[in-house]
Amino acid sequence: MVSSPHEALHRIFQEDPALFVRAVKSIGITFGAPVSAGPLPTDLTENRPLERRVDTLLRLDTEDGAGFLLAVESQSAPDPKKPASWAYYASYLHAKYRLPPVLLVVCADRRTAAWASQHVDIGPPQWPSLTVRPLVLGPDSLPVFRSSEEAARDIPLTVLSAALRRRDPDAGAILKALGTALKDLSADDEKTASKFAVYMEQGLGTTPAANLWRQIMAADLSFFQSETAQNLREEGREKGRSEGRAAGRAEDILLLLRNRGIQVSEGERACILSCGDLEVLGAWFTRAITAASVDELFVDAEGEPES
Repeated sequence: MVSSPHEALHRIFQEDPALFVRAVKSIGITFGAPVSAGPLPTDLTENRPLERRVDTLLRLDTEDGAGFLLAVESQSAPDPKKPASWAYYASYLHAKYRLPPVLLVVCADRRTAAWASQHVDIGPPQWPSLTVRPLVLGPDSLPVFRSSEEAARDIPLTVLSAALRRRDPDAGAILKALGTALKDLSADDEKTASKFAVYMEQGLGTTPAANLWRQIMAADLSFFQSETAQNLREEGREKGRSEGRAAGRAEDILLLLRNRGIQVSEGERACILSCGDLEVLGAWFTRAITAASVDELFVDAEGEPES
């Protein structure tokens, strides 16, 4: 299940794609300033139904005339299966768009950031064919913004810094500075101020810093109760309800197959559980009533694999 902190750590790059350039500069990596940026489909699914989705995918064209793809992954814990998925993302994106891909992994704890920073060679030790080498932003990657003036100069970077340091003693100072900066911003642009207040709330998750942020909002951010903020909350709730319905339908399919004695491999089970499309799940459920094998779920009426 996707968590709110997970969403905040990658979706903030959708709001401000140039944030990537400013953020990785803090760890000594320099990219040209983007002059344009646009979202791309995050669905990297192959023709045979095995869903592969990067969290956020952007195309950035820079002022020096270059361009690259930015794939952002929000990672909450080490996962030994992830490097293989990241290698797939990078090779698929390069083949599809013919642009150099950059994989950015954003981690809100130091253990996960240290794990993600390791280079992983894929292939025999004598001659690895591919090396997975993500850029990683963790709690120690970004500066601590302690004054409202610093926060106001780059509110998205301040939000990201606080989200990454949400378990650190520094989190309180950043949040207080951000609260003042957002209050000042709301006088001119309430919609933007509300949007980043929402990202900050999501990015803190259930940590003690989240309680402090709610206190700051109650005291200083009365605009946060605006219609804009309420609409953003409702959008998030609706997404959660849709994900819940999809998860329930996937479990129904697996239960039906089990009751009919149909063997389901771990890969097939993962494919069914990871599907978030209610229409596709409905078609699979209907086929599961009569299917002789799981393979029959994944083909259309003409016997062709679904795209």
